[in-house]
Amino acid sequence: MKKTSIYIAVAAITGLLAGYLIFGIRTEEKTISTHNHAGETADQMWTCSMHPQIMQHEPGDCPLCGMDLIPAEAGADGLSPGQFKMTDNALALANIQTTVVGGQTDEVNSTISLSGKIAVNKEAVALQASYFDGRIEQLNVNYEGQKVRNGQLLATIYSPELVAAQQELLTAASLKSSQPQLYNAVKNKLKLWKLSEGQINTIETSGKVKENFPIYTTVSGTVSEVMSAEGDYVKKGQPIAKVNNLNTVWVEFDAYENQLSQISQGQKISIVSNAYPDELFQGRISFIDPVLNNSTRTVTVRATLRNSNDIFKPGMFVMGKIMTSPNLEQVATLSVPSSAVMWTGERSVVYLKVKADEPVFEMREVTVGARKGEQMEVISGLSLGEEIVTNGTFSVDATAQLKGKKSMMNKKAGKTMTGHEGHIGMQDIKEKGGIESTRDMKFPDRFQNEFQTILVSYLKLKDAFVASDSDQTAYLAKTILTELKKLNLKDLGAMEKAHLVKGMEMLEAIAKKKDLENQRAHFVIFNENIIAITSGLKFVNNAIYVQHCPMADSNKGAKWLSAEKEVRNPYFGDAMLTCGSVIDSLK
Repeated sequence: MKKTSIYIAVAAITGLLAGYLIFGIRTEEKTISTHNHAGETADQMWTCSMHPQIMQHEPGDCPLCGMDLIPAEAGADGLSPGQFKMTDNALALANIQTTVVGGQTDEVNSTISLSGKIAVNKEAVALQASYFDGRIEQLNVNYEGQKVRNGQLLATIYSPELVAAQQELLTAASLKSSQPQLYNAVKNKLKLWKLSEGQINTIETSGKVKENFPIYTTVSGTVSEVMSAEGDYVKKGQPIAKVNNLNTVWVEFDAYENQLSQISQGQKISIVSNAYPDELFQGRISFIDPVLNNSTRTVTVRATLRNSNDIFKPGMFVMGKIMTSPNLEQVATLSVPSSAVMWTGERSVVYLKVKADEPVFEMREVTVGARKGEQMEVISGLSLGEEIVTNGTFSVDATAQLKGKKSMMNKKAGKTMTGHEGHIGMQDIKEKGGIESTRDMKFPDRFQNEFQTILVSYLKLKDAFVASDSDQTAYLAKTILTELKKLNLKDLGAMEKAHLVKGMEMLEAIAKKKDLENQRAHFVIFNENIIAITSGLKFVNNAIYVQHCPMADSNKGAKWLSAEKEVRNPYFGDAMLTCGSVIDSLK
């Protein structure tokens, strides 16, 4: 019995030892294999498979969805720190197009394009005023836009002062032979009040005092403002109406600083109006504003147009083209499509395709010169024959930001992209792994005041999407884009600028597309950025509600802003008008 127990104990010890030798070694090998970080470097980044914009230096959970982070793809072999590669699918989705840089002389494309609008010729504006104190008994001009002609009855005025002057005239007339100087003095006094010789003779002949006196217009034109009403008491010289002579109008264009060297007074300018797209009008530059507008960074350039048929209405938008004189002695310059150049307010950048047979890109800072039409002169930074991105530049820049490479807003490569830097438009991501909240963004008071106008235009754009009106959405997107370009971005931070730039890219796409579904797809991304900016404002003029539809954007969900709590869905229109809910309010 004792011997049997010994055998059993020995067998058990032998089994445990064999198990350790077999499974312990395998477990150790598995552990070593599991934690083998071959290929990883000290700069290993971790990302989320669902949200690749999230990049962190160490593993953990995704701050957006909670999934485990995975190692980010290591840099492709043979690429420099500033270079990055895009997939073929990404190229196709973003419609990336490139162009080989070529040279041209100033003889080619020597046209400057300017945008502007029709304005009243202020040299032809006349104020119709009262020449004496009195009360307006009858006003013959009642509304803006009314046509008047020189000598037309403007108003009838009762003036006690004029009544007394007429009595003086009658008294002096009776003494004309004995006191001619007194008579002439009284008569001249009435003439200073713009009474004609005929009116004075009528008073003198009739021997009666006239209580109400007429006032006649001194110019022909269109009433632009009625400044008095019947029953008003007016002082001598007080305006009754403003009359514009629209036989000539001003055309005021906005010229950028880099265009001024090619513009001078007396130059011919060809003008096309949206109202008459098939007609070409000719004018000459008559004035160049000596002061630069700091908010728009433009100078007003003015031309005068004849308008005898009243075809031009103040406020109309027009386009002007100036043919510049070619400089045959100037050496050939590099010129690229203006769509290739991205401007941050401090520097200009382009993206190079560095490998002919692979989609590898790199950011390059350039110095630009004058813009001529759709071409931009490049003074330095590019060489003849290099290939640059000319369409989809914002998408390429976004990819560079995601990969932590040099980009428009990131001058140095290798910067960790988190939250808003990596994915423009995420709202209210709380701090986790270094991610900021959009409500911590800083906007100067001046910017916040100017942005209120953008919000008003945005609400109109949202309503156009609700109405499923693709033409109106394109028009309003273009309008907002113009308004955004006028904002002063000088004092904004990189994150704030990034939201605006991405929003402008989406507006540009909406304005170009007439396909409603495509417009709505871009509206999703635009809303992410506009909501992020609005959330960072200290105040808004009126309550703005953030609304969300879980079925929009292919069931991914999408947000928008509204001035009313009642949901009117811009992503589905009448098909699902009330789908969604209010998730936040900004006051």
